[in-house]
Amino acid sequence: MGFYERVILPRFINCACSTKPMMKQREKVVPQASGTVLEIGIGTGLNLPYYDAGKIDKVIGLDPSEESWKLAAERATGLDFEVEFIGLPGEQIPLDDNSVDTVLVTFALCTIPDPVAALAGMSRVMRPGGELIFCEHGIAPDASVQRWQARVNPIWKAIAGGCNLNRDIPGLLQQAGFSMNSLEQQYIPGTPRIAGYNYWGGARAI
Repeated sequence: MGFYERVILPRFINCACSTKPMMKQREKVVPQASGTVLEIGIGTGLNLPYYDAGKIDKVIGLDPSEESWKLAAERATGLDFEVEFIGLPGEQIPLDDNSVDTVLVTFALCTIPDPVAALAGMSRVMRPGGELIFCEHGIAPDASVQRWQARVNPIWKAIAGGCNLNRDIPGLLQQAGFSMNSLEQQYIPGTPRIAGYNYWGGARAI
């Protein structure tokens, strides 16, 4: 891993993912988590302030970037629940079957190389009745925006750590065997339309 990927990229992503509209999205979904939580792509810990501490036993954060953990550890200081960091990608969840109550994934499915495999792993570790809570950007509904997403995606993917602008988030969840409990979607304000179409909600393993 080069200097850009190791040092610069985590800070770039931290800035890109902490805009006011994106933080508003986090504020909508993160407080829904409860019990033992597996957060996929915890990154620099931008979600940590939004957990409802009264509902959380423990947060297990999975992310391959050690530099991101350092920033996340600062945000974890003083929280009323335990935070554990595991340095592995989303496709390699090293937890037992039926071991977590909630899986949380925000703005991470865009980057995971094999999102269906990662989602299958999330399903495996969820306890019966557990919920996947998600908020992701993805393919826009408008053909003109889709064309620009397709044009820009190769460049964006190269500079943004593998992030894809145009993944079909509901389709990926269905491929991995999830059934939607709720799904909302819209262009979020103050964000370029090619990167600003968000999908969020909850899903359960079928």
